[in-house]
Amino acid sequence: MKKDNLSNIEPIMQILEKHFNFQERTTLNRMRKEKNPNAFKILISCLLSLRAKDEITEKISKELFKTHDTPEKLAKIPTKKLEKIIFSTGHYHKKAATLKSVSKELIGRFNSKVPDNKDALMSIKGIGPKTSNIVLNFAFNQLFIPVDTHCHRIPNRLGWVETKTAEKTEKELEKILPKKYWMEFNGIFVLFGRTICVPISPKCSICPISKYCPRIGVEKSR
Repeated sequence: MKKDNLSNIEPIMQILEKHFNFQERTTLNRMRKEKNPNAFKILISCLLSLRAKDEITEKISKELFKTHDTPEKLAKIPTKKLEKIIFSTGHYHKKAATLKSVSKELIGRFNSKVPDNKDALMSIKGIGPKTSNIVLNFAFNQLFIPVDTHCHRIPNRLGWVETKTAEKTEKELEKILPKKYWMEFNGIFVLFGRTICVPISPKCSICPISKYCPRIGVEKSR
């Protein structure tokens, strides 16, 4: 990446912070603003959100948590019943198995508590880097950068990083992104990536940071 691209980090973050407030952000980002964020609910909602629209994640999470809001309750629910509840999130067979497996591990290994450190979280089958970072950031207020497809694509498009995977993007962002933005980065960039800086034909004509963006890899825009 070029140094002049990195010099734009501060103004870009300041502009995007003003444009994308919490009320419009994702279900998971709003859950972290609750008085006492529930780590288990955040973890389960994150697992449900994989390849699902946010409005579906929110609806299904609320429905599930009406009756199954602890590892014990979720571990005991019959698989068929769980699959029926989470069906509309997609990949429901795999997700149901993961939710039950994670719940059982929390019960058996962590006294039904979601661990608050990365190594422990990553040791649970079904929990990867993005999910662990979301839990640590959103539930435990720790400085981690959750990187999904938007948080990976946009920094590459801006020329901040030159990476091929979300994991590598996370490591590079840790080097260049001021820590004061780590807590908000995911919420801002996910909403930005869903509404304006979309994967194909981004809406550059209405982008609030267009003057700072080199549009790396953008072949067509609106």
